[in-house]
Amino acid sequence: MLKNKYPIDPALIRELAQVLTDTDLTEIEVAHDDLKIRVARQITVHTTVAAPVAAHAPAAAPVAAAAAAAPVVVDDPRKHPGVVTSPMVGTAYRRPSPDAKPLVELGTVVKEGDRLCLIEAMKTFNDIAAPRSGTVTRIFFEDGRPVEYGEPLMIVE
Repeated sequence: MLKNKYPIDPALIRELAQVLTDTDLTEIEVAHDDLKIRVARQITVHTTVAAPVAAHAPAAAPVAAAAAAAPVVVDDPRKHPGVVTSPMVGTAYRRPSPDAKPLVELGTVVKEGDRLCLIEAMKTFNDIAAPRSGTVTRIFFEDGRPVEYGEPLMIVE
């Protein structure tokens, strides 16, 4: 039985969980012989969507509409309503091949479903598509850099 052959140390699990907290990693795995211990956490990204302004609103509505059209400034990109996050751990690429031009640049206008970047995980390239139509206003990763699950990749406003 696993219980007799591999005693699981709760202190080790707590220590691994602390490493996740200290380093902002989302998962860690330790292996010894046939025993593997994987500790993971989920990062939840909350988004807020502004309510549309009614057409018959009072005279203050044009000011509210202009404010709603202005870019949203958020200190933490994970809290931005237009954030595109990595759905997996892997290596992020802005280009489909080393000699190709980037899929998107700052200011690129995209439609929902357009390819924004690629994430390579386990020798498989995964397309990351735009979840909404808009303009790419920020890009947070360098081409060929590792990314974590839930890490902000870019902002589409």
